Amino acid sequence: MLTSLTFDELEVGQTASIERELTPTDINLFAAMSGNVDPLHFSGGAASRFRQPVGHGMWTSSLFSGLLGTRLPGPGTIYLSQTLTFVAPLHVGDTVTATIRVAEKRRNGKGHERVTFDCSCDNQKGDPVVTGTAVVIPPSEHVAQAGVELPDLQWIAHDQLARLTAKCADLPPLPTAVVYPCDETSLRGASTGAAMGLIDPVLVGPLAQLRVLAEQLGLDIAAHRIVDAASPIDAALKGVALARNGEVGAVMKGALHTDELMGAIVRRDTGLRTSKRISHVFVMSVPTYPKPLLITDAVVNIAPEADDKAGIIQNAVELARVLGVETPRVAVLSAVETVNPKIQSTVDAAALCKMADRGQITGAIVDGPLAFDNAISAEAARTKGIRSAVAGRPDILLVPELASGNMLVKQLSFLAHADAAGIVLGAAVPVMLTSRADSLPSRLASCALAVLLANKATGNGAAGTEAAK
Repeated sequence: MLTSLTFDELEVGQTASIERELTPTDINLFAAMSGNVDPLHFSGGAASRFRQPVGHGMWTSSLFSGLLGTRLPGPGTIYLSQTLTFVAPLHVGDTVTATIRVAEKRRNGKGHERVTFDCSCDNQKGDPVVTGTAVVIPPSEHVAQAGVELPDLQWIAHDQLARLTAKCADLPPLPTAVVYPCDETSLRGASTGAAMGLIDPVLVGPLAQLRVLAEQLGLDIAAHRIVDAASPIDAALKGVALARNGEVGAVMKGALHTDELMGAIVRRDTGLRTSKRISHVFVMSVPTYPKPLLITDAVVNIAPEADDKAGIIQNAVELARVLGVETPRVAVLSAVETVNPKIQSTVDAAALCKMADRGQITGAIVDGPLAFDNAISAEAARTKGIRSAVAGRPDILLVPELASGNMLVKQLSFLAHADAAGIVLGAAVPVMLTSRADSLPSRLASCALAVLLANKATGNGAAGTEAAK
């Protein structure tokens, strides 16, 4: 409840205070609302006398406004003027205490009421950050009323995928066959990946068409090797041959259908098969989830059986470990969280958990069946009485089959504003199955996944053609 104090109820010396910690979200929200995106307020911003980002001065002073309108004098206060002196910078993580104090009351001959407040804001050390005075018209009547319930705010920050590319800063570019990059998205993605030092692209497609497209887009591809190919299927076969021969360490999909590229990859005689199950993993950056979320398999395996799923899990576990997750937690998804013989995915989940117990799946904690709600939400799991080392904090989601997995990924992307990088595992080299709907950051993050995997495969810090041998 908020209480309004009238002119007569206010006394000189009365105070009200509020304590707040400055967070990156505060800076982002204030910048979005005010339009002040001066780089000195953000990491990696413009050089200044400050060695780290500083908070907006007006964010700090806005705490005075909140106090005046809700605490002293309270609802109905009319803000007339404010003077401010910015004494010292405020950095992310600093805690400030804003205080207002009734300094003067006056009523003129016409009955107009004015109240002056001294305003101060100190940091956690007690040092002043902002000082000033405010003049207000106090509420005309004493009332008590409920405060307005604010809507929940969700700050969508796409930074998890950017961290993937940052991991590759000290690694050499990965020689990559870019198969049939005959549209703007794929050719620009290859060019940008090269400019960032992620990949060394070998463009596999119609030579004349690629040169014309590059000229139209203003891209310089003169430094890139081009392997002439007459059609998408021809390009797929030649790109796979480059990887098989050790000339490149990864394959990247361009403007051709997934089945055209995968058909060349899974050929038993000329493809890139290994003893492992070939599967796909999406690395999702979901704004409402605190860490990267791996989803498998929503692209390659249509209706895998339990032994296939074991291989799919193992591939995802190895990727998670490359990304720095020492012991990944794997949630085996189904429609329900109990084993039902009529729902095959629950039976598979039970089998997979026992396989993990017996060492047939290694390096991970596996639990299932779990419905999506209790897999992701610890609260949902508690409500249903589920005791699990995975529920509420999975690193990997194993979907029952391709259709549900594909829908899950697209729901997260288009309804939850998630970003996704994707990679095919289990082949002789990493395969990037990019989509025409992928954003440039997603494509670059997929490149980063390939670089990290290839570097891990060599074991000597040189991500290159050895990954294909």
